[in-house]
Amino acid sequence: MTTSRAFAALLASAVTVIALPTIASAGCYGCYTPPPCATCYQRQVAPPQYRAVQETVMVAPGGVVAHRTPAQYRIVMVPQTVMVAPEGVQYQQIPAQYATRQRVEMVAPAREYYVAAPPRCGTCGY
Repeated sequence: MTTSRAFAALLASAVTVIALPTIASAGCYGCYTPPPCATCYQRQVAPPQYRAVQETVMVAPGGVVAHRTPAQYRIVMVPQTVMVAPEGVQYQQIPAQYATRQRVEMVAPAREYYVAAPPRCGTCGY
């Protein structure tokens, strides 16, 4: 008699454990998944982000070019030649040349994240 009571109690607890998820998901037709579930989140991928950058760069550096000027002479009288202007140097300034260059740089790399998935069943929420 003790064995049959133990067997009956074991059978009743087994039926209760089996029926518990069915009671919790009444009207959901077997979609109950106990939290946390593996399908509650969806993987999202954000593409990399880029931006265009304009920058001024030097194409050619500036500089100075020296030009020599020869001395100038004149004949004042037939037997005499006189220097009118001495030899000299003239400097020519050459400005630097600049241009605008456009390049693309990455602002943020591609990333992967998870978001909560909408529930598949309206009755039980899973």
